[in-house]
Amino acid sequence: MSGHSKWSQIKRKKGIADQKRGQIFSKLSRLITLSVKEGGGITDPANNVKLRLAIERAKAENMPHENVKRAIEKAVSSDASGLKEIIYEAFAPKGVQMIIKGLSDNPNRTHSEVKNLIERLGGKLGTPNSVAHLFKLCGVVVFDKSKNDETAIFAFADKLASFDIEEDDQDFVVYIPFEQIGAVHDNLGQLQAENIEVFYRPEISVELDQAAVVVIDNIIEKLEDLEDVDKVYANYTTR
Repeated sequence: MSGHSKWSQIKRKKGIADQKRGQIFSKLSRLITLSVKEGGGITDPANNVKLRLAIERAKAENMPHENVKRAIEKAVSSDASGLKEIIYEAFAPKGVQMIIKGLSDNPNRTHSEVKNLIERLGGKLGTPNSVAHLFKLCGVVVFDKSKNDETAIFAFADKLASFDIEEDDQDFVVYIPFEQIGAVHDNLGQLQAENIEVFYRPEISVELDQAAVVVIDNIIEKLEDLEDVDKVYANYTTR
């Protein structure tokens, strides 16, 4: 079990994003729509793991039920025919590498916007697999310590073949193989998960001082402000 939480970077940015609720809802709507499409048109979250995870993200952001319903309905219309997930790999300043996940119906536009922004901020886009090997695609399940039994959390982690558990003052963060995400709900029992998400976990991280962290966080925030960018994952830790 490790002590520094790589999830804490994402958790911190969730708080920053609270002021941009409308933009968040728009991105979540795209994610829900794409989840139905990629799930073979299945609109029942009980039978579509991607959709279930997307809806849980929407609930965590207090997205209205009507918005969720409209996003699901859009998935079966021609309006969503060109929507797809796009993964970019990038080199940021300070020796940091990034995975940038986009949701777009116009890949050329998205590529241009991401490339121009990252270059303006001192980085550059990489070629496929130039950065991906530094990250592990996995699932992350977050448990609030005050709401869950520690023994039950570790038993859950064991059942799902967890490869690491991180701890901070508030949470236990359980990392599981990507293939196990669909089994999370069936194994929760009495546990209450705060977050269940797909996650790109850094295998190798760069240690930054606080000034460098400000630079990288600014780049991540500006990238995530782009309409077509869903999330950015970066391989750094704070000294």
